[in-house]
Amino acid sequence: MISVWELETFYRNRDIIIIGAGFTGLWTAISIKEKYPEKSVLIIERNSVPLGASTRNAGFACFGSLTEVIADSEKMGWEKTLDLVKMRFEGLQKIQTYFTNNNDIDFELSGGFEILNTTEPLQRIDEVNEKLKSITGIEKTYFLNQNKIKEFGLGKSEYLIENPCEGSLHSGKLLQKLVEKCHKLNIEFLFGTEVENIVEHENEIEVKLSQNLSITSNQLIHCTNAFASQFLKEEEIIPARGQIILTEPIENLKLKGTFHYDEGFYYFRNLGDRILLGGGRNQDFTTEETTVFETTTFLQNHLENFLKEVILPHQNVEIAMRWSGIMAMGSEKTPIVKQISERQFCAVRLSGMGVALAPKIGEIMAEMI
Repeated sequence: MISVWELETFYRNRDIIIIGAGFTGLWTAISIKEKYPEKSVLIIERNSVPLGASTRNAGFACFGSLTEVIADSEKMGWEKTLDLVKMRFEGLQKIQTYFTNNNDIDFELSGGFEILNTTEPLQRIDEVNEKLKSITGIEKTYFLNQNKIKEFGLGKSEYLIENPCEGSLHSGKLLQKLVEKCHKLNIEFLFGTEVENIVEHENEIEVKLSQNLSITSNQLIHCTNAFASQFLKEEEIIPARGQIILTEPIENLKLKGTFHYDEGFYYFRNLGDRILLGGGRNQDFTTEETTVFETTTFLQNHLENFLKEVILPHQNVEIAMRWSGIMAMGSEKTPIVKQISERQFCAVRLSGMGVALAPKIGEIMAEMI
């Protein structure tokens, strides 16, 4: 049983309830509160800290590698692909203008690189640059930079494509800063609270937290990405686990920047003098289509081999940490941002690009409600 004090404070009626305190939930709350300061906004998060993809990713501030953009254009056409690239690019710009002190979130615009071992994508680089010019404002968003192969010690790689618009950041610090911003805007939180059921009535929406405890609101926004399928059964939301390894410090590490390999299925970067490497789920799609936070022996060994063969040939490296994060995918990369009923909305399925997409999705959602 709860007291009248709890009922009239923490569990009182709100204008808007957001489920999920990851990047999408936080940016959405901030955008709404900036547009409608008078609205009361509550974020409900089932974990003690934001979990999922937001705190378990690789800390890339990227909008897609050359082969990824080409693959997307072939799958869903140029119009949708460019809309998505634009949203990611503007999202990264927003992060930089919002947090002008880069040290706050360890933001580094160190450039993004893609390793290629085939010439096929190179034949389309001019076409892609022409398409992206209006978004990035530069003639060559992607260009060949062979000199850096030696500089980074990537001797096993044939070609290296550079992209000056990408960088890296500290996902934990970014989330912390966004939570701080929410507190300043009087956005409230219930951490460690699971939503059991949602009942939409004619004049309100009821969010049930347990058998005899619920909170009502005028509108509700689902921002739980891969975990949204619990309530959004009609939507195509496929969970995708990303496994990651982090090495111990490496003496005289040459590598600097964020790197993509094989249409972005592999991604690695330097974290100071350590290497953070993730991906490879295309080696075992079926097992990795899950919302379980675990690492598997098969993929961990695969990542270690990739580390020894591609990134640091002939070097013995110790692994310091292993973890996994859960993303949400669909048959195409477009996120699902829409109204799903009279009082419910959703912003989910960010295809592993939540860092870049969430700032803009928050703005779209503020317009929508």
